[in-house]
Amino acid sequence: MNEQRRAPRKRPHYIVNVTDLITGQTLGQLGNLSSNGMLLISPHTPRSEAVYQVSLSLPTHEASMPTIEVGIQEQWHEPAATPGQIWSGFRIIAIGNNDAALLERWLQQA
Repeated sequence: MNEQRRAPRKRPHYIVNVTDLITGQTLGQLGNLSSNGMLLISPHTPRSEAVYQVSLSLPTHEASMPTIEVGIQEQWHEPAATPGQIWSGFRIIAIGNNDAALLERWLQQA
């Protein structure tokens, strides 16, 4: 697979569930996140090029974990090395200014 990332990705230090805001269901767990995309680890295969409105909490070493909402679109998916898991790449297609600022701040943290 060719490397197509435009921004460095950061792995969370904690388990982060990504929730579909329309259905209220968990889509999967965050594998990594950048300013323009994410890797999702899920038991279900997403629809090709599907668009989702999701929320996720950005893990920090502080007591509070800010939650952001983003619109994402599926770009690719493939079976993971672990049976029953699917890795999916998503592009962020919509994010509000406040959520974008929270995301950028989180990405800059060590």
